[in-house]
Amino acid sequence: MTEPAAIDITTAAAARVAAIAAKQGKPAMLRLSVDGGGCAGFQYVFGLADAPAADDILAVRDGVTLVVDPVSLDLVRGASVDYVESLGGAAFKVENPQAASGCGCGSSFSI
Repeated sequence: MTEPAAIDITTAAAARVAAIAAKQGKPAMLRLSVDGGGCAGFQYVFGLADAPAADDILAVRDGVTLVVDPVSLDLVRGASVDYVESLGGAAFKVENPQAASGCGCGSSFSI
């Protein structure tokens, strides 16, 4: 199901997913999920997906699909997934308007 503005993926993130998927011979589909844990309470988990589940929410940009399950969407609604390169390395980053605080590594957050 495509839900407008529920979640977004930037052009930079879409390009990186497409490059990784092409190298691995997989569909250009990134799954974002949220697990309990991390240094701030919740942590983001990324992985390539082969296909969306029936109840997943999708965001599509430049032929790349971002897939989020309904439970995780409750914690990241309105967020944007970006790909950022810096001196510290390169990583997917979630700009989450619902996060009350985050950690220094950027991979976990609290509500």
